[in-house]
Amino acid sequence: MPRVTNGYGEIEFVVTPNTTHILIRHIDDDRRIFTDGRSWPDDLDPTFLGYSIGQWIDTDGDGRYDVLQVETRGPFKGPRAFDGSGLPLHADNQTVVKERIYIDKDDPNVAHDEVTVIDHALTRPWTVMKNYRRNPNPRPRWTEENCSENNHIAVGKENYMLSSDGFLMPIKKDQAPPDLRYFKRTRR
Repeated sequence: MPRVTNGYGEIEFVVTPNTTHILIRHIDDDRRIFTDGRSWPDDLDPTFLGYSIGQWIDTDGDGRYDVLQVETRGPFKGPRAFDGSGLPLHADNQTVVKERIYIDKDDPNVAHDEVTVIDHALTRPWTVMKNYRRNPNPRPRWTEENCSENNHIAVGKENYMLSSDGFLMPIKKDQAPPDLRYFKRTRR
């Protein structure tokens, strides 16, 4: 979170009376947005996607809900970045992500997700509009992709990645290597 809102690959919205599920093909976990009026729990377990509470809103008074307003909080786990650039979120883990998800009034095959990130790494809230195009096929084909989460490795209090050739690599600029004091140096 918030990269999970990027919308590449297949996404499916499943709306039930108390929860809206967003099934996302490019991650191994699906989003669950509670819409049953609950309040924030006192103790949350860290997750990659956070905990989401939402509310359906009828913005134009026609008796139909047309916007899903969502707030997602942590604690979040894992290395956290805004996007593929690796720009990190603040280490205090107090990120709040607010969304307004709705169908375009002029094109019912387009959904919009206005995402606002509030984080102490920023000088002000950051807002971006994500757009999702609906596949009108009643039986769309979902492709299979393997994007393993297992390439993230925590060593001490630092996070690293495992490169495609099996070597440990940094996740941020000028990141120090892990402490190797218990390993003997081998001669080449």
